[in-house]
Amino acid sequence: MSARPANVTSKVAIVGARGHVGRELVALVEGHGALELALSVSARDGMAPEDVAATKLDAYFLALPNGATSAYVEAIARARPDAVLVDLSADHRFDDTWVYGQPERRRDAIRGARRISNPGCYATAAQLALAPVVPLLDGPPSVFGVSGYSGAGTTPSPKNDPEVLRDNLLPYALVDHVHEREVSRQLGVRIFFSPHVAPFFRGITVTASFALREATNHDALLGLYRAAYAHEPMIALSDEPPLVRDIAGKHHVAIGGLSVAKDGRHAVVVATIDNLLGGAATQALRNLNLALGLAELTGIADAAPG
Repeated sequence: MSARPANVTSKVAIVGARGHVGRELVALVEGHGALELALSVSARDGMAPEDVAATKLDAYFLALPNGATSAYVEAIARARPDAVLVDLSADHRFDDTWVYGQPERRRDAIRGARRISNPGCYATAAQLALAPVVPLLDGPPSVFGVSGYSGAGTTPSPKNDPEVLRDNLLPYALVDHVHEREVSRQLGVRIFFSPHVAPFFRGITVTASFALREATNHDALLGLYRAAYAHEPMIALSDEPPLVRDIAGKHHVAIGGLSVAKDGRHAVVVATIDNLLGGAATQALRNLNLALGLAELTGIADAAPG
C-alpha cells in the first residue's frame, strides 16, 4: 500500500473509550495530527452496534472486554466493509482471517490490512523476549508474569481491589491462560505461563526461563537479540533487568538482564512493558498507522526508548 498523503485526515471511532486502555487511545488519537476522533463511546453508554456502524468512519478501535466485539464487527462489516478494525480484545487473536498485529514480527502483513487483532500485553512482552531464541529451545520456556492491577480492567474484582492486593501478590489462571495459548501459537512452540497481579497500577514484567538444546554462551545469545532488534525503535535492550517502574508511561518494550548458566544450557531474560500503552493503545495505534499507509510511529510522542 502506498504512503498516505500527509494532509489526509482519517476519521476514527473508539468503542470502549472509558476503560483504562480506551482513555489512553483517546489521548493518542487526539494528539495524532492525521486522525480525527469522530466518535468516542463507552460500552455502557448504550449506543447500539448498528448506530456505531452507521457513522461509516474510516477506522474503529474496539477496546472492549473479551467476548463483546462480535456485534460491532458484524454491524461495521455491513455498513462500511472497507473500514479498518483494530480489536484490542482476545476475540480474534486465534482467527486466521484477521492479521495478528505485532509490528516487530508482522509488519508487512499489517500494512493495508482491514482486520487487525491487537496482541495481549503479556503476550507482546513474552513473544519479544523469546522470539530471538526460539530455534535454540529445548522444551517449553517458563514465563513468570506480574501485572499492575489496571490489567484487570475497571469491573471490580479481587484482581483490581487495592485491599486484596495490599502487601500481596495474587496468582491467577495458572494453566491455560489465554496469553499462554496466544504466545504458543504465535511462536510455534509451547510455553508455560504463570500470571500474577501486584499492588501497582500499570506496567508488567515477565521473566522467561528457558533450556537450550546446545551449550551457548552469553555473548552468542546477546548477539541474537541485538541482530533481531537492531532496527526496531520500540525495543530497548539493556544489560540489567528492566524495572517495571521505569516502563510506566512509556511506549516501548524493555528487554534485558540476560543471564546464562555456567553449563550454557539454561538462560533467563526479563522484559517489561506498559500494559496500557506499549502492550495495548500504542501498539493499536502503530497498527492503524500501518494499515492506513502512515509512518508507523506517527502520533507517538517521544517514541524512541529512553
